[in-house]
Amino acid sequence: MIARFALPLALLFAHPATALELDNLTAQERVQFRAEVRAYLLDNPEVLQEAIAILQQREQNAQLTADLELARANADALQNDGYSFVDGNPEGDITVVEFMDYRCGYCKRAFPEVAQLLADDPNIRFVVKELPILGEQSVLASRFAIATQIVGGDDAYKAVHDTLMEFRGDISEQSLTRLGSTLGIDTDAVLAQMDSPVVSEIIAANSVLAQQLNISGTPTFVFEDQIVRGYLQLAQMEQLVEELRAQ
Repeated sequence: MIARFALPLALLFAHPATALELDNLTAQERVQFRAEVRAYLLDNPEVLQEAIAILQQREQNAQLTADLELARANADALQNDGYSFVDGNPEGDITVVEFMDYRCGYCKRAFPEVAQLLADDPNIRFVVKELPILGEQSVLASRFAIATQIVGGDDAYKAVHDTLMEFRGDISEQSLTRLGSTLGIDTDAVLAQMDSPVVSEIIAANSVLAQQLNISGTPTFVFEDQIVRGYLQLAQMEQLVEELRAQ
């Protein structure tokens, strides 16, 4: 190969700043160079794996940084909106927010994990964000839960929320009425409140906040300023809380 290509290709890939000035190559030199690069990669495919791993790590770091900035910029809306139900310890040192949907299978799967986390750690403040994104039944369930909170307060909301998280059937006005009656809730008042502007505004506000945070699925958790998309096991939650406290 021409002497000017003597620079090891591994060094070329590792340090792009030292790369050849390809614009100065002749057409023949460019063909030779491309052939040499192809041969090198075929002989050393691990170089591509290393490059892909580095790219993925950079993208992951960039996403984490972006999420951190978004969570901090929207901290008040996440943690202190004045209407979202707060479970656990209202004065806890760690605030965890969950965007959830009553029709979401992974939300249901995470529900007992969250309950265990709050039972084991009495110093966690847990905020529930209704984000019905899985169809009309999801919207109906969220409207019923939010209306229950408006009519009956936090205790009534928690009873409905917990029951809906464990509910496996279709959600309809009739099934919600039966559910509310079983829990001793004034279902007539709740049903009358479901389509009120207040309920609509709460759901809309949660949707806007989710869009601002680039949240498109449930469950999504926000541990203080760390956004975690998807289902988490109890051990993972505990680790995140431990790391936050260590900071």
